[in-house]
This record gives sequence, structure tokens and C-alpha cells, in this order.
Amino acid sequence: MKVTKHEHSCLVLEKSGQSLIVDPGMFTTPLSDARGVTAIVITHEHPDHWTPEQLRRILDVNSGATIYGPAGVAAAAGDDVDVTVVAAGDEIEAGPFSLRFFGGTHAEIHRSIPLVDNVGVLVDGELYYAGDSFFIPEGVDIPTLAVPAGAPWLKIGEVIDYVEAIAPRRSFAVHEMVLSVAGKGISNDRIKAATEKGGGEFFALEPGSSLDL
Repeated sequence: MKVTKHEHSCLVLEKSGQSLIVDPGMFTTPLSDARGVTAIVITHEHPDHWTPEQLRRILDVNSGATIYGPAGVAAAAGDDVDVTVVAAGDEIEAGPFSLRFFGGTHAEIHRSIPLVDNVGVLVDGELYYAGDSFFIPEGVDIPTLAVPAGAPWLKIGEVIDYVEAIAPRRSFAVHEMVLSVAGKGISNDRIKAATEKGGGEFFALEPGSSLDL
């Protein structure tokens, strides 16, 4: 399986000639040339993780793709697109990809801001991405971790604790379009150090960069 990072938190996974797209949001370059897409996973309803326009571009050339997301995403999408609702504990086969969902709630930004539904997804038992949360699947080995680097809901100390608790063999940063170049460098250094502390390797993926898993 190959994972290609796009801007912010958008990931494209490829396996057996088919693709899985995760969180194609407003900070991601339009995905107008995606082909062979069997499924789209949306972790939560915030527009930096999905937009109707991004979904329409993908579905225009992949009409058979299934969209998976929590109840909040289905409510936000309304009648525009058909969302198959998933929740923590669900396990789904999407084409050649095996998906397990975890968590359930977005990390708190501030007590005045309502919490929304959020699911993390583990793909093929290999790559874990928790959406906008630090949810750790209990008793689950996570070889590759997509690590949030910058957001209104996190601080770097929490990121470090999260990576150290999971101790992945590989990691790379996501959710970093809110950071300056300097800020991204600082976050990458901290994630790298935390990953290496657990014996893993950090990959500084830029948009368009890929990693074979």
C-alpha cells in the first residue's frame, strides 16, 4: 500500500489499482484527476476536512465511490451526497482496504465551542489517522501514524505525549496548513524526536510526497 500526502490532512492510499481518499478539505488542492477511487473517508464535518466541491470533483469521475463518515458528516452533507454513517467499533471492507473506526468526538477547542462527531480510521491495520483527536486505540499496534502538527485544538506537548504513547514504527505530520514554514519545522522536529524515542522513523512528507507501507 502506498500513501500520498496532500495539503493539510488529505491522504490518498493506493492498493491493487484502487484508491482510498481521506479528508479532502478546503486547504487541499482540487482533486479533479483522482481515478480508481473506491471510497472516501471523512473524519468529521469541519470544512478543512471536506467540502461539497471536493466531493463533487471526485464523484464526477468515480461515481461508484462510497463515502464514509460519522453522523455529523451525514447531517452536514444533507441531500447533496450520500454518506454511509460509521462510528467507533465499526469494521468495513472498502474494495481492497480494511477500515476500522475509533474514537467518536472531536478534541475540545474551547468549552464555548460545541463538540462534533469525529472518527479515527485504521487502514489495513497499518496506517492510523485519528482525525481531529488524540484518540489511542486500546490494545492495537499502530505501525504508521499520521500525526496532527498544528491546530486550534492542540499544543505541541500533547502531540509529543500522543506519539510517545503510540510509539509507531513510522510517522509523518498532517494538519499543518495553519502553520508558518518556521512553525512547521518546529513541529516536525518535535514529532521526529518523539518518534525516534520509541524506536521509530519520522518522514517529513510534503504535499505530493509518497510513502510505501
